[in-house]
Amino acid sequence: MDNQQTKSLKYDWYQTETSVVITVLIKNIKEEQLSLKFSSEIVDLHIKGEKEDEEISKSFNLFHKIVPEQCCYKLTPVKIEIKLKKLEGLRWDKLEGACDIVKKVIPQGTVPSLDKPPSYPTSKGTDWSAIEKDINAQESQDKPEGEEALNKLFQEIYGKGSDEVKKAMNKSFMESGGTVLSTNWKEVAQDKVECKPPDGMEFKKWSS
Repeated sequence: MDNQQTKSLKYDWYQTETSVVITVLIKNIKEEQLSLKFSSEIVDLHIKGEKEDEEISKSFNLFHKIVPEQCCYKLTPVKIEIKLKKLEGLRWDKLEGACDIVKKVIPQGTVPSLDKPPSYPTSKGTDWSAIEKDINAQESQDKPEGEEALNKLFQEIYGKGSDEVKKAMNKSFMESGGTVLSTNWKEVAQDKVECKPPDGMEFKKWSS
């Protein structure tokens, strides 16, 4: 290691969504000369030289927290590449320094603390919360039947269907006089949908 390398440590850094990479520009460092320690907010770098006054130490006080056990490094003839795993997928404004976090403090007494959800106001002994529960219970039990249930099912299919499903339902229903309701656009798009009345019934057009 030459004298120029002992005076200053040249490094740069970049980041991805999940990692921060520090590149230390230094030549011909061997594995036994390098010591790296990772903690959640600090990376300690120590390089031993051939002479005692050639040792280099650097602590990176990181801008955000990292996952120490998922950090690693790679040695090349011209650099040390240190890869840090971000604890959170945040964008780092800088490599080192404290993160400026603005916290809003709500004065005590502004928001009441509740052990349970608030109840509707009661008057003359009427518990509106209990009434609401009864109404919700009745609504959940009242299920549509027969034609009403069928219409509701078609409405749900139409509402959740794609544009092709909606076109297929509209075309088949209109062209068949309300006797056919199809969701297959490829099938109904090829030709006019013929009327298909129920068994035992006959379809007749009203004369004007």
